[in-house]
Amino acid sequence: MPTMTVSRLNRLRGGLFGLLIGDALGVPYEFHSAASISTLSTIEMTPPPNFERAHEGVPPGTWSDDGAQTLALLDAILRDRELDLDMFADNLLDWFHRGAFTPDGKVFDVGLQTQRAFHQLASGVAPAVAGPIDERDNGNGALMRCLPVIMVATSREEVIHLARKQSLVTHGHERSQLCCALYCLTAVGILENMSAADAVRAAEDELLERYADIAEEAELKIALDGRFDAPQGSGYVVDSFWSAVHCLLSTRNYEDCVKRAIMLGNDTDTTAAIAGGLAGVLYGEDGLPARWLATLRRKEVVEGLLAKL
Repeated sequence: MPTMTVSRLNRLRGGLFGLLIGDALGVPYEFHSAASISTLSTIEMTPPPNFERAHEGVPPGTWSDDGAQTLALLDAILRDRELDLDMFADNLLDWFHRGAFTPDGKVFDVGLQTQRAFHQLASGVAPAVAGPIDERDNGNGALMRCLPVIMVATSREEVIHLARKQSLVTHGHERSQLCCALYCLTAVGILENMSAADAVRAAEDELLERYADIAEEAELKIALDGRFDAPQGSGYVVDSFWSAVHCLLSTRNYEDCVKRAIMLGNDTDTTAAIAGGLAGVLYGEDGLPARWLATLRRKEVVEGLLAKL
C-alpha cells in the first residue's frame, strides 16, 4: 500500500506513466464485452494467442488517443500554465493530422465527439466553444487526458478552472467539465497523501460546496449519482469516472487496479488509463510493474516533457 514516504515527484511520474501504461494495456481488449475477457491473470500487453485482439497490428506497449491527448495537454500546459486553448487545440490537431505525441506517428483511435470538435476547429470555430454541448455528447474524451492539470495547478481553485477549461475544446457540456474537475481534485487529494477514499470524498465535498444553489448544481448531482450505478467501463463520462474509482478503491496495488478496469470490458483502454492515472499517483512510479514500464514504447517522449516540470 502507498505510504507517506512516496515523494510528490514520484507520485506525479507514477500518475503519467500509470495513465500511459493503463492505456497501452487496454488497447488490445477494447470493444470486448466483460464476459469475453477471461481472467485477471491473462491480461498482459500481449494477450493470449487465441484472443481476438482489437487494433491488430498495433505493437504492444503503444498508447492510444488517451495517452497522446494527455501528452498534448501536458505540453501545452507546461508552455503556458494558464493553458492557451489555441495552443492546446493546435497540439490536438497536430496529433490528429500528423501523429504528434504518439510512439510512432500513427493515429488509430479517435472519439466521435472529438472528431466533431476538430471539424468545428477546421471551420474556424474558436477552441473555447468547439466542443459539442448536447447532453448526448458526454463522452469520456476530455476526462481521459486531464491529469496534467495537477502538475501545474497551485490551488484547488486552479485545479477546477484548468480541468474544466481543457475540456471545452472537445467536450463542452457542463457534465463533462465537472467530471474532469472531480477527477483532478481526487488526484490532488491523493498527491497530498490522502487515502484514495478520502480524496474522492473531499473532491465531492469541494464541488458540492462550490456549486451549491447555482445552475451547475443539478449537473454536478447527476455526475455524483453515478457512484450508485454498477461500473460498466463504458464511454459515458460519468460511468468512466466511477468505473475508474471503483477499480481504485477495490484493489490494493496498481496492477490489480488496471486489470480490473480492463475486466469491465467495453472502453478498456480509456477506463484503464483513467484508473491508471489515479493508481499511479497513489502508488507512485515505484509501484508500477517493471515489465509493463519496460514494454511501454518511446518513453523518451514522456521523459522529455517530465524534465520540464
